[in-house]
Amino acid sequence: MEEQQCPLREEFDGNDVAGSTHLLATFDEEAAGVLRVRWFADFAKVERVAVRQRFLGGTVSQALLQSAFSLAEDKGYRRMLLHIEPGLAQYYLRYGFQPREGRPRFHYSDREYMEVIKDLMPPIDAITVDSPALCVVRPEGAWREAGILDLSSARGC
Repeated sequence: MEEQQCPLREEFDGNDVAGSTHLLATFDEEAAGVLRVRWFADFAKVERVAVRQRFLGGTVSQALLQSAFSLAEDKGYRRMLLHIEPGLAQYYLRYGFQPREGRPRFHYSDREYMEVIKDLMPPIDAITVDSPALCVVRPEGAWREAGILDLSSARGC
Protein backbone atom coordinates (compact mmCIF):
# COMPACT_ATOMS: atom_id res chain seq x y z
CA MET A 1 0.00 0.00 0.00
CA GLU A 2 2.75 2.40 0.85
CA GLU A 3 4.64 2.00 -2.43
CA GLN A 4 1.60 2.75 -4.56
CA GLN A 5 0.34 5.49 -2.26
CA CYS A 6 -3.21 4.26 -2.73
CA PRO A 7 -5.77 6.10 -0.60
CA LEU A 8 -6.81 3.91 2.33
CA ARG A 9 -10.53 4.22 1.47
CA GLU A 10 -9.78 2.72 -1.97
CA GLU A 11 -7.47 0.00 -0.69
CA PHE A 12 -10.25 -1.69 1.30
CA ASP A 13 -12.49 -2.43 -1.64
CA GLY A 14 -14.97 -4.84 -0.05
CA ASN A 15 -13.45 -7.93 -1.70
CA ASP A 16 -11.14 -9.04 1.11
CA VAL A 17 -13.61 -11.19 3.00
CA ALA A 18 -16.12 -12.32 0.38
CA GLY A 19 -15.31 -14.58 -2.55
CA SER A 20 -11.56 -14.35 -2.26
CA THR A 21 -8.61 -16.39 -1.10
CA HIS A 22 -5.50 -14.81 0.39
CA LEU A 23 -2.11 -16.48 0.05
CA LEU A 24 0.74 -15.59 2.40
CA ALA A 25 4.39 -16.37 1.73
CA THR A 26 6.61 -16.61 4.78
CA PHE A 27 10.35 -16.81 5.31
CA ASP A 28 11.64 -17.88 8.72
CA GLU A 29 8.14 -17.31 10.14
CA GLU A 30 8.11 -13.74 8.80
CA ALA A 31 5.60 -12.44 6.26
CA ALA A 32 7.41 -12.03 2.94
CA GLY A 33 4.59 -11.52 0.45
CA VAL A 34 0.87 -11.77 -0.19
CA LEU A 35 -1.52 -12.34 -3.05
CA ARG A 36 -5.32 -12.37 -3.35
CA VAL A 37 -7.33 -14.53 -5.74
CA ARG A 38 -10.96 -13.72 -6.52
CA TRP A 39 -13.20 -16.38 -8.04
CA PHE A 40 -15.61 -15.72 -10.91
CA ALA A 41 -17.78 -18.11 -12.93
CA ASP A 42 -15.24 -18.96 -15.62
CA PHE A 43 -11.99 -17.32 -14.51
CA ALA A 44 -9.90 -16.54 -11.45
CA LYS A 45 -8.38 -13.09 -10.93
CA VAL A 46 -5.05 -12.49 -9.21
CA GLU A 47 -4.92 -9.26 -7.25
CA ARG A 48 -2.76 -7.45 -4.75
CA VAL A 49 0.51 -9.20 -5.37
CA ALA A 50 2.85 -7.58 -2.87
CA VAL A 51 6.32 -8.60 -1.77
CA ARG A 52 8.22 -6.91 1.03
CA GLN A 53 11.16 -4.84 -0.20
CA ARG A 54 13.86 -7.09 1.20
CA PHE A 55 12.39 -10.17 -0.51
CA LEU A 56 12.15 -8.62 -3.98
CA GLY A 57 14.11 -10.37 -6.69
CA GLY A 58 13.89 -13.74 -4.99
CA THR A 59 11.42 -16.54 -5.30
CA VAL A 60 8.60 -15.10 -3.17
CA SER A 61 6.44 -13.73 -5.99
CA GLN A 62 7.17 -16.83 -8.08
CA ALA A 63 6.01 -19.11 -5.24
CA LEU A 64 2.88 -17.03 -4.68
CA LEU A 65 1.96 -17.06 -8.37
CA GLN A 66 2.62 -20.80 -8.73
CA SER A 67 0.45 -21.46 -5.66
CA ALA A 68 -2.34 -19.34 -7.13
CA PHE A 69 -2.08 -21.18 -10.48
CA SER A 70 -2.22 -24.59 -8.76
CA LEU A 71 -5.15 -23.63 -6.56
CA ALA A 72 -7.14 -22.30 -9.51
CA GLU A 73 -6.32 -25.35 -11.63
CA ASP A 74 -7.35 -27.72 -8.82
CA LYS A 75 -10.68 -25.88 -8.78
CA GLY A 76 -11.02 -26.48 -12.53
CA TYR A 77 -10.34 -22.95 -13.71
CA ARG A 78 -8.94 -22.58 -17.22
CA ARG A 79 -8.12 -18.85 -17.24
CA MET A 80 -6.56 -16.35 -14.88
CA LEU A 81 -6.89 -12.58 -15.24
CA LEU A 82 -4.55 -9.97 -13.80
CA HIS A 83 -4.51 -6.16 -13.92
CA ILE A 84 -0.94 -4.89 -14.04
CA GLU A 85 0.91 -1.65 -14.50
CA PRO A 86 2.32 -1.66 -18.07
CA GLY A 87 5.89 -1.49 -16.77
CA LEU A 88 5.45 -4.95 -15.22
CA ALA A 89 4.35 -6.66 -18.44
CA GLN A 90 7.72 -8.31 -19.17
CA TYR A 91 7.79 -9.78 -15.66
CA TYR A 92 4.35 -11.40 -15.99
CA LEU A 93 4.99 -12.61 -19.54
CA ARG A 94 7.58 -14.96 -17.99
CA TYR A 95 4.72 -16.69 -16.15
CA GLY A 96 2.61 -17.23 -19.24
CA PHE A 97 0.40 -14.15 -19.05
CA GLN A 98 -0.39 -12.43 -22.35
CA PRO A 99 -1.82 -8.95 -22.96
CA ARG A 100 -5.54 -9.07 -23.73
CA GLU A 101 -6.03 -8.04 -27.32
CA GLY A 102 -8.52 -5.25 -27.97
CA ARG A 103 -8.76 -4.23 -24.32
CA PRO A 104 -7.85 -0.60 -23.58
CA ARG A 105 -5.65 0.48 -20.72
CA PHE A 106 -7.52 1.99 -17.79
CA HIS A 107 -6.90 3.93 -14.58
CA TYR A 108 -7.80 3.62 -10.93
CA SER A 109 -6.20 4.87 -7.73
CA ASP A 110 -4.10 7.27 -9.80
CA ARG A 111 -2.30 4.52 -11.76
CA GLU A 112 -2.51 3.11 -15.28
CA TYR A 113 -3.30 -0.57 -15.74
CA MET A 114 -3.64 -3.13 -18.49
CA GLU A 115 -5.21 -6.58 -18.55
CA VAL A 116 -3.21 -9.76 -19.01
CA ILE A 117 -4.55 -13.30 -19.10
CA LYS A 118 -3.06 -16.76 -18.64
CA ASP A 119 -4.40 -20.11 -19.79
CA LEU A 120 -4.44 -22.73 -17.04
CA MET A 121 -4.35 -26.52 -17.27
CA PRO A 122 -6.65 -28.13 -14.69
CA PRO A 123 -5.61 -31.66 -13.70
CA ILE A 124 -7.77 -34.67 -14.52
CA ASP A 125 -8.88 -34.85 -10.88
CA ALA A 126 -9.84 -31.14 -10.55
CA ILE A 127 -12.79 -30.45 -8.28
CA THR A 128 -16.13 -30.63 -10.10
CA VAL A 129 -19.78 -30.99 -9.20
CA ASP A 130 -19.27 -34.74 -9.70
CA SER A 131 -16.39 -35.03 -7.21
CA PRO A 132 -17.14 -37.23 -4.17
CA ALA A 133 -19.42 -35.50 -1.66
CA LEU A 134 -16.87 -35.55 1.16
CA CYS A 135 -14.20 -34.17 -1.16
CA VAL A 136 -16.04 -30.89 -1.73
CA VAL A 137 -16.54 -30.24 2.00
CA ARG A 138 -12.83 -30.54 2.80
CA PRO A 139 -10.82 -27.41 3.63
CA GLU A 140 -9.87 -25.12 0.75
CA GLY A 141 -6.94 -26.55 -1.20
CA ALA A 142 -6.90 -29.83 0.76
CA TRP A 143 -9.45 -31.73 -1.32
CA ARG A 144 -7.21 -34.78 -1.74
CA GLU A 145 -6.68 -35.24 2.02
CA ALA A 146 -9.19 -36.71 4.45
CA GLY A 147 -10.67 -33.96 6.60
CA ILE A 148 -12.54 -33.80 9.87
CA LEU A 149 -15.86 -34.63 8.21
CA ASP A 150 -14.36 -37.76 6.62
CA LEU A 151 -13.68 -39.01 10.15
CA SER A 152 -17.18 -38.13 11.31
CA SER A 153 -18.74 -40.05 8.41
CA ALA A 154 -17.37 -43.30 9.86
CA ARG A 155 -19.88 -42.95 12.73
CA GLY A 156 -22.75 -43.40 10.31
CA CYS A 157 -26.23 -42.05 11.06
